[in-house]
Amino acid sequence: MSLPETPSQPVGPFFSIGLTWEDGACVVPEGTEGALWLHGRILDGEGAPIPDAVVETWQADPHGHLDAPGFRGFGRGPTDEHGRWRVLTLKPGPVGDQAPHVDLAIFARGLLRQVLTRLYFPDARATLVAQPSDDGYALDIHMQGPHATAFFAF
Repeated sequence: MSLPETPSQPVGPFFSIGLTWEDGACVVPEGTEGALWLHGRILDGEGAPIPDAVVETWQADPHGHLDAPGFRGFGRGPTDEHGRWRVLTLKPGPVGDQAPHVDLAIFARGLLRQVLTRLYFPDARATLVAQPSDDGYALDIHMQGPHATAFFAF
């Protein structure tokens, strides 16, 4: 006996409700020397904002240490109604021979698993580069379409 296939269903939009916490967007406290905002937008294939996504960040401290005492290295920021996300942190140092970067995981409706990418700084790479902004660096993430962000398999 074979059973009929269950029709697919979109996942979410519960990420911005269940995966966030009060200081999740602050890897470091406001007022920390050298603190800057990493921010951008999450956009769908048509370029429309995704208002209920969550962006997780993982990074080294400014000296390239992944397990530095007193440095959380992990942030989680929800998107707003315009698809904008932001995380307050310090610019990471290089880890081994890798350029300074921040790993990003994007949780959004319709995804069964998060997608992974990286943010690099303008002094490091020619791809996935965050652009300087008034208060830090910005990177827009396009989930699909002609400007789709490169994502990594895991």
